[in-house]
Amino acid sequence: MSVIFSKPVLSDIPRMQEIVKKEVEEGIILPRSDDELATNIRSYTIATDRESGEIIGYVALHIHSMRLAEIRSLIVKEGHRHKKIGSRLVQKAVEEGRKLEVKEVLALTYMGTFFERLGFTEIPKESIPEHKIWADCIKCKYFPVCNEISLIKRL
Repeated sequence: MSVIFSKPVLSDIPRMQEIVKKEVEEGIILPRSDDELATNIRSYTIATDRESGEIIGYVALHIHSMRLAEIRSLIVKEGHRHKKIGSRLVQKAVEEGRKLEVKEVLALTYMGTFFERLGFTEIPKESIPEHKIWADCIKCKYFPVCNEISLIKRL
């Protein structure tokens, strides 16, 4: 299968929401409204099957400060997992962070080993910027008892 990586357009949002629906319901990924996706559409990179045109995954790179960006909403559609698409999406986001000259990329995840294979290192959650916790983590159904780990990649 050939995969194309590109920036989404607003009309992709319903298909993006459908891909992530199950993980949002399970509390694995934070819910994002259509308006929130639209506001941040430039932060996303989508993976599309070249032959079918189907969106099969996506990731967002959210900028927190001049120093720090965050990997958000990483998802690969069931049936397309274990094909390195997630790794390639993260690599695309990290490359984008490098071009923007951020110094570090953060990931909050249940999949620590996946991110460690991509060069991320676990850090204490206490070192995460406070505005991250109040802006996003408070939306999580598991807040404040969180089992996610925090990892950082220095660029």
